[in-house]
Amino acid sequence: MTEATPYVIRGGIQGRERLRILARVMQPTSAALLDRLGLRDGLRCLVVGCGGGDVTIELARRVAPTGMVIGTDMDGTEIEMARREAQQGGTANIEFRVGDVRELSGTPEFDLVYARFLLTHLDDPAAALRAFYTLVRPGGMIAVEDIDFSGYFTYPESNAFRRYCDWYCAVVGRRGGDPNIGPRLPLLLEQCGFEAVGVSAVQPIGTRGEVKLINPITMENIADVVVEEGFATRDETRAVAQELYEFAADHDTVAGVPRIVQAWGRRPAA
Repeated sequence: MTEATPYVIRGGIQGRERLRILARVMQPTSAALLDRLGLRDGLRCLVVGCGGGDVTIELARRVAPTGMVIGTDMDGTEIEMARREAQQGGTANIEFRVGDVRELSGTPEFDLVYARFLLTHLDDPAAALRAFYTLVRPGGMIAVEDIDFSGYFTYPESNAFRRYCDWYCAVVGRRGGDPNIGPRLPLLLEQCGFEAVGVSAVQPIGTRGEVKLINPITMENIADVVVEEGFATRDETRAVAQELYEFAADHDTVAGVPRIVQAWGRRPAA
């Protein structure tokens, strides 16, 4: 890979633990999106930016026994963990590959291309979607989920949460991404040639449980980049993460994930 990664959240083993929690929090809403797509046995699917493989494994279950799912991610450590977890779970109709979305190419061989929380990190998300288009068979589907930080909130308001949001948006923007890409997704899909585009918004929140841990854990996992880019000191990031953990532990507060926009469509059959 010739370019530095635009990804601002820590990967590897520590990043995988965050993704496990995020996958459990997102499971009901992402499952509802997959239900909407009408998946069935025999389909061939591609998950780009698959991370630890949680959605990839779920897709493999839905298109089994004769369907096939390929998951790609630029983080080799997470790909290896995903392979191991799939093998331990007995999921045979799945393959994981190390790959960079910015170098994605190929022929139309997939019935579905899916990406979650990927496009927000790219300086040219339309280029990625055009690549997805070339990989989808005529009549095949695309589904993407991504964030809109402008819809992020807690109750009551928290200064630590606001600093975390400001830092997150700053580092994503500095690396060329868009932390508010969610509302753009339907238009991007249409501009890249997809039709019958649909859209929905979801936002898991709560007063207790893992959904409230996303904020402090993500703060910890962006701290290196926040410090590296000069937005805060190490002590400042630690103090904000600690305040976010305390906020999450208080059952009289509400917190969750950013607003998430889901968009889907089809490549024209002709």
